[in-house]
Amino acid sequence: MKKIAVTGASGLVGSRIIELLSGKFEFIPLAQENMDITNKDSVNSYLKTISYDLLLHLAAYTNVVGAETEKEKAFLINETGTQNLLDITLSQKKEFLYVSTDFVFDGTNPPYVETSTPHPISVYGASKYAGEKVVGSNGMIVRISYPYRSAFEIKKDIFRTLKGLLENRKTLSMVNDSLMVPTFIDDIAGGLGYLMNNYSNEIFHLVGADAMSPFTLAKTIASVFGLDESLVGGTTYDQYFANKAKGPRLSDIRGPKNSFYPMHTFGEGLVIIKKQLSLI
Repeated sequence: MKKIAVTGASGLVGSRIIELLSGKFEFIPLAQENMDITNKDSVNSYLKTISYDLLLHLAAYTNVVGAETEKEKAFLINETGTQNLLDITLSQKKEFLYVSTDFVFDGTNPPYVETSTPHPISVYGASKYAGEKVVGSNGMIVRISYPYRSAFEIKKDIFRTLKGLLENRKTLSMVNDSLMVPTFIDDIAGGLGYLMNNYSNEIFHLVGADAMSPFTLAKTIASVFGLDESLVGGTTYDQYFANKAKGPRLSDIRGPKNSFYPMHTFGEGLVIIKKQLSLI
């Protein structure tokens, strides 16, 4: 059984990957209290104590708004931390898989495929792209987009945030002239399971099967879960992001290289989640 060392193992995506794939891989969580990825000596000394075949690097600074005022911290974690992990991993002749984001693109000329040229417009996106450039052709890069899952109390994703607001009958003002690709984390886990067993130093996109506006996303949540769709109102990208850190406007990211794992549409993912929640 392949041994996978994992940074960010307790996070939104990492914890679900381990939950779903623990029978197929032996996971070794790399807890922050045991190893500071921003400190090369800490990384070096700790990775020497474990036996692993591939390092799955999920840990990241992900606060899009916070990164605008914490640029140094974002780059320290997403660029320097990645460099430290990659250097030691390569010196040990192990495989390295870096999970990145659709925020490396500017959202002006979609669709974005694996060969599209990144051009981030936010500090967060720039820091994740800096991590990609560190990895280059020395590892695998997997970009994901707006991951969501049925339950995870530590951190809300966009699906559970909006569902909770609708359940509390809060009025939503959702952008209706931009695009995003919500991605079911169970699908990300399935796709990564294949890629970790069929490793190559390439870029892959593991993203949902359809792009939609945040307005349509909120309407879909209301429809599937029997909530009041009239609570969902519309606004424009420019109005919503006035004086705010911006994400890519037309983030229609696709994965033409993914011929190995079928990804669900957002509506299909929600139907599966509805069934999962009924079993809890």
